Amino acid sequence: MVKTTPPVETHMVPISFLNVEVEVSGPKDGAPLFLLHGWPDSLRTWDDCLAPLHAGGLRTYVPSLRGYGETRFRAPGTFRSGQLSALASDLLELANVLDLQSFSVIGHDWGARAAYIASYLAPERVNACVAISVGWGTNAPDQALPLQQVQNYWYHWYMALDRGAALVQEERKAFTRYIWDIWNPGWKITDEAFEITAAAFDNPDWAEVVLHSYRVRWGLAAMDPTYDPIERELAEGRKITVPTLVLHGGADPCNDPATSEGKEPLFGSRYEREVLDGVGHFPQRQVPGEVARMSEAFLRSTATA
Repeated sequence: MVKTTPPVETHMVPISFLNVEVEVSGPKDGAPLFLLHGWPDSLRTWDDCLAPLHAGGLRTYVPSLRGYGETRFRAPGTFRSGQLSALASDLLELANVLDLQSFSVIGHDWGARAAYIASYLAPERVNACVAISVGWGTNAPDQALPLQQVQNYWYHWYMALDRGAALVQEERKAFTRYIWDIWNPGWKITDEAFEITAAAFDNPDWAEVVLHSYRVRWGLAAMDPTYDPIERELAEGRKITVPTLVLHGGADPCNDPATSEGKEPLFGSRYEREVLDGVGHFPQRQVPGEVARMSEAFLRSTATA
């Protein structure tokens, strides 16, 4: 595993509803970059990307999302929402508390969706966005889905059932290990790497946040009214005006590469998409050097522009 220099600083950052675990590293005067993990994953997903990003002059801020790792809800009565709008709101609040007036963001899976939404909501603050394994415009419950993608989303539908909920609650390690195996055709994440990451799923709110996230996306759970203003703003359907790079594994069996095709009309600024041949759903783990190189080059070029 790549080690970073200077050492990682771990902070617990208070925002409205959460104390968020954030690992900060890289040059003190580096351009700020958030790295957002997805499901089922943790902040450890970025470890092998950090050194090249730091070498490119970037200071990285790597949080555990709500429901993961040491991040905790501050009050027992808070809605354990997994809404994508909530994840984006958490990101923007984190930037506020960390006094980062502007920043770039790289997100994978859930983190990519949060990165898109933050770019949509606050284009004056997000300098550039790199989204991995997810296309924009794929969040709406009434979206058209090719039958291949319906098949790929079997885990969404299963988590809508009581027995799917029981699997998430009671057999989370077996479930997520299976997901990791089938989402990386021809390449296997080691048991050691899985165990290190799966420790983040011991968070007491993990199951509730995960189940809400996948159910609410299809109108199968109530929304948290806290985020109604964001949901209304997203429904306006404006273009994203933040420079955006999409990286998608060509062998991704979770989100078929076709799901990120043809999204150019949804963007009003620079937009690029690269398909990584033979790569599954976790490019930042499978080909971290390539992901870091392409991301750093894109961020550098947008900063220069």
